[in-house]
Amino acid sequence: MGTCEGKVALVTGASRGIGAAVAYRLAAEGAAVAVTARTADAHPTLEGSLRETVQRIEAAGGRAVAIVADLADGDDRARIVPETEAALGPVDILVNNAAAAFYLPTPEISLKRRRVMYELNVHAPIDLAQGVIPGMRAKGAGWIVNVSSVTSRHPAGPPFPAGQSVGATAATYGSSKAALERYTTGLASELYADGIAVNSVAPVAAVRTPGADALVADLMARNPALVEPMEVMVEAILALCTTDPAVLTGRIVLSGPLLAELGITPRNLDGSPIP
Repeated sequence: MGTCEGKVALVTGASRGIGAAVAYRLAAEGAAVAVTARTADAHPTLEGSLRETVQRIEAAGGRAVAIVADLADGDDRARIVPETEAALGPVDILVNNAAAAFYLPTPEISLKRRRVMYELNVHAPIDLAQGVIPGMRAKGAGWIVNVSSVTSRHPAGPPFPAGQSVGATAATYGSSKAALERYTTGLASELYADGIAVNSVAPVAAVRTPGADALVADLMARNPALVEPMEVMVEAILALCTTDPAVLTGRIVLSGPLLAELGITPRNLDGSPIP
């Protein structure tokens, strides 16, 4: 029996990267998983698709369904929770992983790109949480995990370092993640009496994914210490999906430090020990 046996999970941004890895791990722990993203079969430039995620889960003996939707479109994402419930039942675990990031100096970020970031990073998690809360309340338990970023932190200074580092071009993206974190703690407070945990987690460093490679591959290549193993981030998310909501909720945490706090050792994505 896995730690998620009998539970239904919904993971966004699950065609590749962190979302696909989390979906696979939750399925390995016994959850039936709905995965959603825009990419059903193939992306023009990035590896991975919902079909591949589902096939990988099913090949390992798990159960998964793919829901193709544009998380940036309010009407489109409104289908996700009803379709998940129709296929698998009420959602026990929601992992809001999908995100949009544009690392550009503020004067160069268009209104369209700002709107996309806030739609994906703030409005989508709120809409999906609103969709799953009734089912979680009816069950008397639930887990909502919002994937954030260290760019939500305020920059150190003044004085501020010169140059266009990621930190110097993440004001808009970071502000959307800061909004998500504030929403996390507020929602946790609202749902505490319902037995529903709401937490936010960010990697200590960049997780090597196709999306991250497309955005900051050069930075990661120059600074290997800035790259975090996928297994660490996934293990932290799993912990937040399985710990008693009365004990662990309303937290804004980093992946590695959370695992150290809980005394958890990262495992492979199939749940087996890492040699």
